[in-house]
Amino acid sequence: MNIDVEFHIRHNYSWSKLPANVKQSLGNSQKEYEEHVLLYSIRNQLRFRNNLVRYVRKDERKYYEELLKYSREHLMLYPYHLSDIMVKGLRVTPFLYYIGVMEDIMNNEKSYDALPNFTAADCLRLLGIGRNQYIDLMNQCRSSKKFFRRKSVRDLLPVKPVEITIEPWWVVQPGYITEGDIKICSSSEKNAVDKMIDSGPQLAGSLEHNVVHSLYNKGFIYLDVPISDDSCIAVPPLEGFVMNRLQGDYFETLLYKIFVSIDEHTNVAELANVLEIDLSLVKNAVSLYCRLGFAHKKGQIINLDQFHPTWKNVPSVNKLKSSMDPQKMLLNWEGEESKITIQDTGGPATDTDSNSLEDQSDSASLSSLSISTGHTKRIAFLFDSTLTAFLMMGNLSPNLKSHAVTMFEVGKLSDESLDSFLIELEKVQNTGEGEAQRYFDHALTLRNTILFLRHNKDLISDPEHPNNGFPLDLLRCESLLGLDPATCSRVLNKNYSLLVSMAPLSNEIRPISSCTPQHIGPPIPEVSSVWFKLYMYHITGQGPPSLLLSKGTRLRKLPDIFQGYDRLLITSWGHDPGVVPTSSVLTMLNDALTHSAVLIQGYGIYGPGDTVHVPFPFDEAELKNEFSRASMSVHKGITLLRDKLDLNHFCGYISMLNSTSRQARRLSDDYDGKGDSELASSSDVNGSTESFEMVVEEAGSESTIRQTTEVSTTEQEWVPLELCFGIPLFSSDLNRRVCEKIASHGLCGKESLQKLLHSSRKLSLQVLNFVHSFQEIVSVVDSPSETTLSNLLSPNPVCADMGVPLPAKNLIFRDGVLQEWNGRCPFTILSSQNN
Repeated sequence: MNIDVEFHIRHNYSWSKLPANVKQSLGNSQKEYEEHVLLYSIRNQLRFRNNLVRYVRKDERKYYEELLKYSREHLMLYPYHLSDIMVKGLRVTPFLYYIGVMEDIMNNEKSYDALPNFTAADCLRLLGIGRNQYIDLMNQCRSSKKFFRRKSVRDLLPVKPVEITIEPWWVVQPGYITEGDIKICSSSEKNAVDKMIDSGPQLAGSLEHNVVHSLYNKGFIYLDVPISDDSCIAVPPLEGFVMNRLQGDYFETLLYKIFVSIDEHTNVAELANVLEIDLSLVKNAVSLYCRLGFAHKKGQIINLDQFHPTWKNVPSVNKLKSSMDPQKMLLNWEGEESKITIQDTGGPATDTDSNSLEDQSDSASLSSLSISTGHTKRIAFLFDSTLTAFLMMGNLSPNLKSHAVTMFEVGKLSDESLDSFLIELEKVQNTGEGEAQRYFDHALTLRNTILFLRHNKDLISDPEHPNNGFPLDLLRCESLLGLDPATCSRVLNKNYSLLVSMAPLSNEIRPISSCTPQHIGPPIPEVSSVWFKLYMYHITGQGPPSLLLSKGTRLRKLPDIFQGYDRLLITSWGHDPGVVPTSSVLTMLNDALTHSAVLIQGYGIYGPGDTVHVPFPFDEAELKNEFSRASMSVHKGITLLRDKLDLNHFCGYISMLNSTSRQARRLSDDYDGKGDSELASSSDVNGSTESFEMVVEEAGSESTIRQTTEVSTTEQEWVPLELCFGIPLFSSDLNRRVCEKIASHGLCGKESLQKLLHSSRKLSLQVLNFVHSFQEIVSVVDSPSETTLSNLLSPNPVCADMGVPLPAKNLIFRDGVLQEWNGRCPFTILSSQNN
């Protein structure tokens, strides 16, 4: 649907008031506009009254029936904001609605993954049907087909809701109750119904606890979760969340936008203003969070003496234990990560699932009390989904998964939840093997990074916040990118004084660009892309042999500059690099080039190359040493980078590559006799289909922990491979050194951040100019018939989904020069590699 049309429908423009251009886009057809009005209203579950649809559909009941049918067919959430209509008018309770949804997908034999995330979570809450239960039901359903009399799906589904959590501050509303319904009620239930009918809706806590549950199970009442303009909401680590799939409907999109934007110090009205979203929609979303147990009201004082006595022993997600000492949740930051200990209060942050671990800790609510009485801007540590995947897959700690799910689905782990998160990270033991070791490494270095950035009084000197440093939130880049740029900027400016990125961020995402708050990380997306590698090689005249091929290019053979290599580093556009054997690379390259631009780099002549990561900013003492493997800072390439780029106010690391090293892997006897011609021929016939990502070898992670027995090496053997801005998480030693440099160089101080802003802008302009210079129109005269490549892409620069321009030319870096490559192999350009 046209965006302009949606805008005018949302603001109730009748046909006569539509601008001429909007009418023209609809073919000047009023009937088509009315069809759009009906479809938009049903998709967005709009109320009939006070909306444009009332002029299009005269039958209100029929409209709501269509709305309910559409929602059920598209597996949407029950429209709780229309409960008065759905329950009182159509007699469709949430339980009956989800029974219908479940019946539909079972009859169609769909996978449980067909349910969108929030719908699946609500089904689990009301029906008690999760993934395992669904599989069991489907097995029972299929087995019944073998017998003469087949059981219907409806017979296998529950007949009443499971026991749900009802908070005493929720509002109980009477549903559609007939005289026949009253006859099956007990006397206490009749009294409760009479009270609601005579006096109006009641707080759940004013009625007997068991009576509320009984009436709800019978479908005689429905529950409202009231949210006021000044309500503040806390989101603890998620329990009971189901990770299936995204639906993409209006309400789900809204739920995720609010998830990453919400914080405990911003009330609902302010949040709606920051997001520029209608207040009623924000209230609907927040109400659903509380209903599902994913959030709770903060600061709400519940006086149980005002409620019915039966509520006194009922656990509530909003009750704080008076026995908890807030000061016990303070962290002891002494600057030595290995010696930091946290007082374990016995469990994770406040849980919202009655079936989860016991509610032994309320650290999520208490840590903020122990630090400050008012709202203070925070530091945001930006990470990507790779980190959450490591935390989920590693089986690292029993209760770590709920925090990882929160980091992925909510997109944020707030400072209030970090105490319990650190307790779980503390339990991670560094005992992994192989691929699992990467999971352990990331978990342990993440813990050290949090402890370094969070409430570090020596990190930022601010007269307005002198005592305990700044709180820290963890933010997922992909969730922030779900917001439009203006909204994202408002959210970041409101809550944060500084952004710090992990390094490296995945090539599959677009890094956050921000001038205010200032960002210690990639200034613009191009700096995290393939372009920045080429820019680095261009300004230093140093780097491995590299060839950037545009999408649609096809290679007949591997270019001569790579013939002497045993390993190549391959980067598909928008993906992370992988190390691939030369013998199996050609088919994979041509497959990848059909849908992506690809960067090919020489990586290792005698097996995988040797890499060393050099942290920056550099200390004066480091620049006075003689060159060695342990003292790379004086390498000519790094010296040139220091001169060309302002690395004094950034942090990160430079990866140095030695492609001639025999340390990474010794040559086998068979390989000793294998010549260049055999390598070339084998690459044409090997039909390997493994992806580049599946053969990634963790570049440099081994070199940081390898015993550094000094091997004779020369400066000429090493070249810059990559430069990454941010705090690395893949190596504990590199992480420690970068954090030490951030503190010793005062990178988070106001003066340094001002210089960082200037340097970031300067670097951004230089990189953008560099990219633009290689995006000019390609002349067709330079594409003769004897070229070994197929036709190039369209000469106009194309923007990838992640916003970084795709290459319009094939570029080659060799012998210190970056230039266009037209596919020819004259000896003056592509002579054989001699070093």
